[in-house]
Amino acid sequence: MGKDIFKSQEARNRQEEWFQLFLAKVDLNVNFKMVPTAFGESHVLLAGNPDKPPLVCLHAMLTSSAHLLSEIRYLAEHYQLILPDIPGFSVKGIPERLSFKDNSHSQWLAGVIDSFEPETVHLFGVSIGGYIAREFSLAFPERVGKLILLVPAGIFQAPVIKGLMTLTIPMIKYKFNPSEENLKNLVDYFLTTWDDDWAHFLGDSINDFITPKKIPSVASDEELQNLTMPVLTIAADNDLSFPGEPLIERATEHIPNVETELLPDTRHSPPTTEEFRRWLSRRVDTFLKG
Repeated sequence: MGKDIFKSQEARNRQEEWFQLFLAKVDLNVNFKMVPTAFGESHVLLAGNPDKPPLVCLHAMLTSSAHLLSEIRYLAEHYQLILPDIPGFSVKGIPERLSFKDNSHSQWLAGVIDSFEPETVHLFGVSIGGYIAREFSLAFPERVGKLILLVPAGIFQAPVIKGLMTLTIPMIKYKFNPSEENLKNLVDYFLTTWDDDWAHFLGDSINDFITPKKIPSVASDEELQNLTMPVLTIAADNDLSFPGEPLIERATEHIPNVETELLPDTRHSPPTTEEFRRWLSRRVDTFLKG
C-alpha cells in the first residue's frame, strides 16, 4: 500500500508520525471519518461547531489535513471545518494520484461533500488544494457559496525550469548530507518564517514522497471568468512557483467577483505565526460573512 506515492514503508511510517505531531498541535475536539468516494474511502478530519456553516478545507501538496488544521484552527470557532486528505498527496489520502487532465479531483471531492449532505459549502484551498477547489467550483458552481484560494496552483505558474534550476542543487545537497545548514538552505525557498517542525517535516517530505510527475495546468481566461461565486484570492509576493503580483493581476482581470490580498515579503508557505493565523482567520471570516 502506498508504494506509488512513498519511496518505502519507512517513509510512510515517518509521514504518519508527522501527521500525529501536527494533529497534536490542535487544541480542539477533532474527529475523523472515512467516507466513500468513486476512488475509494477518503480520510476526513472534522473540527468546529457542526451547527455552523460548513467550510471544506483542502491542504497543500505533500502535507495533510492535520497540517492545515494546525494553521487555521481559529476558524473552528465560526465554522464546521471539513478537511479531507487529498488522494496521492497525503499520508492519510487514497494512495493514488488522480489525473489533472479530467474531472477526477472534482468527482472525488463531490463524493466527500455528499457524505455530509449540505446543500452548499464554502471552499478554502491552499496551493494544490486551491486548484482542486477552483476545479470543483467550475464543475459544481451551484454547490459552492464562496471560494477562498491561498497561494493557489493553476492561476499563474512561474516557469517550471526556473524553479528546478533554483532548487536542484539545494535538494541534492540535502539528500546526500541532511545537515541543519543544508536543510535551511533548502526550505528557505518555501518558508516565510522559520519553524523547526515545518522545516524538518518539509525535509522529510521531499525525501519520503515520490516526486509527482505531473502538475496542474493553468486555467484559461474563460475558466476564470466562469467562477461566478465570490472569490477571495490571497497570494505571496515571493512565491517561487506562483508569484503573487502576476497571480493577483490575472485573478483581478478575469474573475468577475474577486477580492485579493498580496502578502508582502512572503514565500509559498505563509508565516507560521500566531499573528498570521489570527489575521487569516479574521480575513476569511470577514469575507465569508460579507
